[in-house]
Amino acid sequence: MVAIRALAFIAEDPDRLERFLLLTGTRPETIRSSAGQPGFLSGVMQQVVAWEPWLLEFAAYTEMAPADVVRAADQLAEGM
Repeated sequence: MVAIRALAFIAEDPDRLERFLLLTGTRPETIRSSAGQPGFLSGVMQQVVAWEPWLLEFAAYTEMAPADVVRAADQLAEGM
């Protein structure tokens, strides 16, 4: 669920979305179908936690502690 919120967090801001697309090579028209692919949501979380400004913004957005966001990203990656 946290990863779905992370995708929404990225998608709702044009600058975040542009950065995400550039860093991941994802095309805008494939985001919806990619979200159902194994590993995609883990990649979304990795992008959020990899850059501190996004980590802090997302933590505030979800009302989570940054450490809990990192823990969620790690747990999702381990489940792959």
